[in-house]
Amino acid sequence: MRRGDRLFQLLLELGRGRVRTARQLGERLGVSERTVYRDIADLAAQGTPIEGAAGVGYSLRAGYQVPPLMFERDELEALALGAAWVSAYADDELRHAADRVLSKIDAVLPQRLRPGLKADGIEVLAFSHHPGTRRALAAARRGMKERRKLAAEYVDLQERSTRRVLWPLGLFYWGRVWTLGAWCELRGDYRSFRIDRFAALDTLPVAIPESPDVSLQAYLAQVRDDSGCN
Repeated sequence: MRRGDRLFQLLLELGRGRVRTARQLGERLGVSERTVYRDIADLAAQGTPIEGAAGVGYSLRAGYQVPPLMFERDELEALALGAAWVSAYADDELRHAADRVLSKIDAVLPQRLRPGLKADGIEVLAFSHHPGTRRALAAARRGMKERRKLAAEYVDLQERSTRRVLWPLGLFYWGRVWTLGAWCELRGDYRSFRIDRFAALDTLPVAIPESPDVSLQAYLAQVRDDSGCN
């Protein structure tokens, strides 16, 4: 983490309305207590109203407002472009989340910077993202997040349909299609599936078992071996 980012994160932690010790702050930020003491001293020297002492804890004086994040024009365009990509190629839940992020940023930006959130002249065109793909992508993400098995009906490139139970491990975007890396109970092995080839994909009320032999890392290792990469 860059020092400027760490100082801003430290301000956010101090502004949560309760006293935090240097140890708690260090654990939260992933740095040593000595670094926390040094950062707090630097912030205080810059006029930040930090109250407290070593061994007791620290907080921001009541009523102090953390200054809003400021962005360069190209940073805002990057955010707008990223949100546009999510809207075009992710599922509906992430699309709505991207819209909320932009709305929150727009609400605190100075008027002169707001045009940067539109990224005029840069467009993300979603020519072939079928609604069924969005639904399958949402189910795959949910299964990964909640560690639940997936019930799948998959149609391969030869138009052969199979029903499978999958353990979702990872999602990958290749510039044209999404693929799901998973453990397939039907084959007893790792498999890759194009998200747009699922005729149906639903989460099951069955948890993925803890297994040291089945993991994303092992799947990626097999993919590298199959592709001949070292």
